[in-house]
Amino acid sequence: MTDREGLAGTGTHESVVADLASSVHHRLVDALLASGKIPTTLEIADQLAVSIDVIEVALDSLALSHGLVLHPHEKRPWVIHPFSCSPTATWVEAGDRGWWAPCLWCACGVATLAGGNAVIHARIGGESEDVDIHIVDGAVLMDNLWVHFAVPPRAAWDNVHHFCASVLPFRTREDVRRWSDRHGIPHGAVISLSQCLELGREWYARHADIDWRKWSVRDAAGIFEKVGLCEEFWRLPVSEGGF
Repeated sequence: MTDREGLAGTGTHESVVADLASSVHHRLVDALLASGKIPTTLEIADQLAVSIDVIEVALDSLALSHGLVLHPHEKRPWVIHPFSCSPTATWVEAGDRGWWAPCLWCACGVATLAGGNAVIHARIGGESEDVDIHIVDGAVLMDNLWVHFAVPPRAAWDNVHHFCASVLPFRTREDVRRWSDRHGIPHGAVISLSQCLELGREWYARHADIDWRKWSVRDAAGIFEKVGLCEEFWRLPVSEGGF
């Protein structure tokens, strides 16, 4: 009997896999925070004293629950929100450490997990103008930017890479509309940079916890409401499942 079959044959299969997935997620995020890179599947298997097959079951579970995104043709993490394991146009710097983030929302989450002061390096509208966003003592040093979400969060996982790629900083609200018209990308919701940081903090503060669990749809809706995002754009379908 293989390790996969053994897991599937236990009466508490879902609970066992969920606990294992949390442990694997913790190892990945903890390593990213410490070194900026993820351990190999073999290294995680050695750390948890299980087989590679068992780790791959956990990775599949995490991918299914949107706890991470795997590369299309191999069981290797590509995105572990709020981190990207591949280069992106958003870089978060904290002291001598640094990480790629899929989007500005994620970058605010990375800054939260890193703790202390941080600088988010991004580009206005994803175009040519560079911008450095300084986070000092948990707050935005200059709250003079706006953040545009082109896609409602309820549709994020239809194409999460497009969703993240279109969460971008802008100088003014008017710039967002001109940018949307220019690129043929929907004009969605525009929030302040400080509100985006608050969203990143509330959403990602527990992502390094050893007992981490993916937010449910109910949890996610509660976070949006808590940070003042109550418009129809942010509403999620009533569901007991995961976000």
